[in-house]
Amino acid sequence: MKCPRCSSVDDRVVDSRSVRDGEATRRRRECSECGYRFTTYEYVEKSFPVVVKNDGRREPFDRKKLEKGIDRACEKRPVAAEDLRDLVDRIIARVTEEFAEEVSVKFIGECVMELLHEVDQVAYVRFASVYRKFKDVSQFKEELDKLLKE
Repeated sequence: MKCPRCSSVDDRVVDSRSVRDGEATRRRRECSECGYRFTTYEYVEKSFPVVVKNDGRREPFDRKKLEKGIDRACEKRPVAAEDLRDLVDRIIARVTEEFAEEVSVKFIGECVMELLHEVDQVAYVRFASVYRKFKDVSQFKEELDKLLKE
């Protein structure tokens, strides 16, 4: 590992510990050249399937884009940041378990709606209105009626 202070590649690991429920390893390192201590994190590199859009275009899976859409739906709602991260992690886990090479944007959207429904119903309706492209208030009412029947 390259030292951030002197750029030497000669260092030693001083301490290692598991973080994020075993998803990563945090290592404290010490540069043998200048003595500077720094922290590195080691993660398993996950490969994500390519997202197939409704018009047939393909684009790389983007966690940030998924987070942004969910964040916007949950804006000004009493949903903890930790719950949002957990939601995104659960969606990504489903996507990577079920699809190796390609996943439709429809599957991702339906997955988001299903899990958002469990977390916050207002956020669910907000997301659904954008995802399903509600054209008028009657479509909102239909979705709300479904929620009220539950």
